[in-house]
Amino acid sequence: MVRIIMCGCNGKMGRVISDLALEDSQTKIVAGIDFVTETHYDYPVYSSILDCREEADVIIDFSSPAKLNERLSFAIDKKMPMVFCTTGLSEEEFAQVMEASKKVAILRSANMSLGVNTLLKLVAAAAKVFASADFDMEIVERHHNRKVDAPSGTALAIADAMNEVLQNEYAYKYDRSQERKMRDKKEIGISAVRGGTIVGEHEVIFAGPDEVIEIKHTAYSKAIFGNGALQAAKFLAGKPAGMYQMHDVIG
Repeated sequence: MVRIIMCGCNGKMGRVISDLALEDSQTKIVAGIDFVTETHYDYPVYSSILDCREEADVIIDFSSPAKLNERLSFAIDKKMPMVFCTTGLSEEEFAQVMEASKKVAILRSANMSLGVNTLLKLVAAAAKVFASADFDMEIVERHHNRKVDAPSGTALAIADAMNEVLQNEYAYKYDRSQERKMRDKKEIGISAVRGGTIVGEHEVIFAGPDEVIEIKHTAYSKAIFGNGALQAAKFLAGKPAGMYQMHDVIG
């Protein structure tokens, strides 16, 4: 049984993970951390992780950058691994997380979905084959109309996975409306669609002479990210200090 402290327990993802943990015989949330200390489950909720006295094996952090130092200090002091899902970090805050990973195991990923992280491996392998055959590579991502950033972090992670195996020789093209010229062979096009309640879709297109290969991932709910976080928590419990990613989980 992997015992979990859930930071951001009363947020959307915190609730999703709490519900999923109830159905998972291998995990149990023993305490929650949130600015709102209402208790919706059978575990206590604290406003500060420093007040938590429950024994645990791993922290899942889906909270905000606020009180980041407290959470990292707690993890280091207790030698407790952390699945770190908080976004919006400044360069200084990211540096703090990296420094903490020298003392405790931390897993951080742009996307916690097992499917998306498997997709990253697939598109990297495909890019090595198709780039040398002069295929054009495009990424189209679709999200709900309330998402404010574009392109998505996952779309950029997909592009980075492809570009890394291509010696980072490719530039990213976000907009073609301002110039009239043929497509550069050494570019990866990234397009963003915003509309309705689309949870998340990422499509990678490899277009070559007389054939097109498409690899696509569709998210139907936020549960995929919660499932990934729980799988990451099981993987990370007991691991030595270091910075881990979801590709370590899926092997």
